[in-house]
Amino acid sequence: MPIKNLILDLGGVIFDIDYEYTIRAFADVGMDDSGQVYSQKGQLPVFDLFEKGLITPNEFCDELRNLCHKDTDNETIVRCWNALLIGIPQENIDTLYRLKEKYRLFLLSNTNEIHEIAFKQNIVDQHGRYFFDEVFEKVYLSHHIHMRKPDREIFDFVINDNNLNREECLFIDDSIQHIHGANAAGIEARLLVKGERLAKIIS
Repeated sequence: MPIKNLILDLGGVIFDIDYEYTIRAFADVGMDDSGQVYSQKGQLPVFDLFEKGLITPNEFCDELRNLCHKDTDNETIVRCWNALLIGIPQENIDTLYRLKEKYRLFLLSNTNEIHEIAFKQNIVDQHGRYFFDEVFEKVYLSHHIHMRKPDREIFDFVINDNNLNREECLFIDDSIQHIHGANAAGIEARLLVKGERLAKIIS
């Protein structure tokens, strides 16, 4: 059955990120083993809670402060947390508009309140406007719907919310655990490896 719907991840697929920037930033403010605390492959439960919108930004900062120098203020924690956000290359924007002519596009991202504010401002600063409403039929951010990848429930939610046929959907993500989650939900999925562009795996 032909693919009619694309469900796309944000960070690492559309928006360039680098976890190492945040890992190093937290190490600089006293976080021991910051690469074990937070990474693409795994993270402490506090990050999951924040991505599900189950704790506030202040509570998140309080939890991280316990892992850093005790005098680390919220502003510094937010700066470290946002360090991984790089931006969207124009090539990816052009690809999204091109894909929109052929597919229904949906965004599905594990993110949080602090990152949402930062990535939206980054897009406006770099490209003059926040254009997601122009290319995506719906945007699903984990902290708004209180679910996160790779749990099956979030994939089922997107499918059911839009009355989609799973066999007509393709999910693209840069984390292998999320690919497995989509597959478990009966959705075809492709892994975008680091350095690869969206335009190279879907046209």
